[in-house]
Amino acid sequence: MTAQLTTETAAEPKTFDLTNPATGEVVGTYPVHTAGDIAEIVAQARQAQVWWQALGFAGRKKRMLRWTSYLAKRVDEITDLCHRETAKPRGDGLFELLAGLEEVKWAANNAERVLKERNVKPGLAMMNFDARVSYLPLGVVGVITPWNAPLYTVFCGLADALGAGNAAIVKPSEFSVATGVYAVESFYKANPDAPKGLVSWISGFGETGSALCKSGVDKIAFTGSVPTGRRVMQACTENLTPVLLELGGKDATVIAADADLDAAAKAIIWGSMWNAGQACVGVERVYVVQAVRDPFLAKVKEYAEKVTAGQRETDSYGPMTLPSQVEIVRRHVADALDRGATALVGGLDSIQPPYVHPIVLVDVPEESSAVQEETFGPVVVVNTAKDEDDAIARANATEFGLGSSVFSKNRGREIAAKLRAGGTTINSVLTFVGIPSLPFGGVGNSGFGRFHGDDGLREFSRAKATTSKKFNMGKELNSFPRDPEGYKIVSKVLRLKFSRRLK
Repeated sequence: MTAQLTTETAAEPKTFDLTNPATGEVVGTYPVHTAGDIAEIVAQARQAQVWWQALGFAGRKKRMLRWTSYLAKRVDEITDLCHRETAKPRGDGLFELLAGLEEVKWAANNAERVLKERNVKPGLAMMNFDARVSYLPLGVVGVITPWNAPLYTVFCGLADALGAGNAAIVKPSEFSVATGVYAVESFYKANPDAPKGLVSWISGFGETGSALCKSGVDKIAFTGSVPTGRRVMQACTENLTPVLLELGGKDATVIAADADLDAAAKAIIWGSMWNAGQACVGVERVYVVQAVRDPFLAKVKEYAEKVTAGQRETDSYGPMTLPSQVEIVRRHVADALDRGATALVGGLDSIQPPYVHPIVLVDVPEESSAVQEETFGPVVVVNTAKDEDDAIARANATEFGLGSSVFSKNRGREIAAKLRAGGTTINSVLTFVGIPSLPFGGVGNSGFGRFHGDDGLREFSRAKATTSKKFNMGKELNSFPRDPEGYKIVSKVLRLKFSRRLK
């Protein structure tokens, strides 16, 4: 996909064309929003947010569920737009929509349970106080989404932001604007009573995203690459704007000696090849123990050779979205082969822009770029480990830590607990991403903060502590003049409570 500038002067682009990466068809023309535009949108959002917060949990739930109902009646329209925008199979767009609407529905149904005011125990020292914690909306949240999963990531950000009572401004990638705009505008079609500005979209390039980060919004939720995530974080320092960063991954899978090899091979090929491998949580590395290496590789080869790239409805995946990403794939594959790796399936000849056909590399040196850097293409590395402990150590030996998986009939939970990642799937791949009640995010260079689940709703709110005095105590320490007798009593109570040894 390309985003082509359309402007009166090259120095000041006003609009750009969004084109299909496989056919070059113009999908739509969108404005390049400036800092001035964004300032007006943020001001409008602040006014609308007051209305949204005042609705309470029940009022917000009603409108969010009304939104999912509206979208569910337009499945074909949405998935067709996603296909025209990205050239990915319509089935992938359908999966994104399903998972995204699950997120919105879950947030709508669970926001009150997670965020409602609750009592907490005050402890002995403050026993005469009522203690409560409440979770209040941040205000206006900026949601910056990537091009590889344009439907799902927009709905994820909006689900948590709206569920927590915030207004939201969505900045989709310049390579996938159409579905982001559709998602935002559909909210108003489902809820005509909503004030303008509650959910907004802006479009443009890096300068537009930077302007959003510096606009004074109350949080930025960013999904994308590590280099861009660093720039987002730097831009947010200007106003000390907090950030949620869901960044890249180099997800590893451990194949134990007692794994179901057929199920593992089938899952690995899907997990590494879906969406042309353009997924932060796509399987990129596999460590199979020596004892089952050969039969596992035979099954991997069998399934990989059945995968096809193209524009037919039956094809497994579509084109690479960015020409620059094709070159990264080429560099990683060439580096691996130059260092002595073997191409079990495909090779450099598989790279036929805009498509990259399946590539499976075996025995790739750990220091190679294909192991240490995010490839983001339909390429999977399968290396051999001495045993499960060796596989775990090598799986953890990158700067990333987003997703992971393990295949084992008896040791799945034991191995999963040792994998350094934000989420782990046992005897499958990627499933933790599609469960809205689970938190999603990474560690290390994969970012920090969480979407989804209880943690995701709280990520888009601020905790507030409130105390209220219930009664006066005869001896109080938080007042003058000091009371020596009161201190003696407290000293005795302290000794009684904390000096007892545990058995």
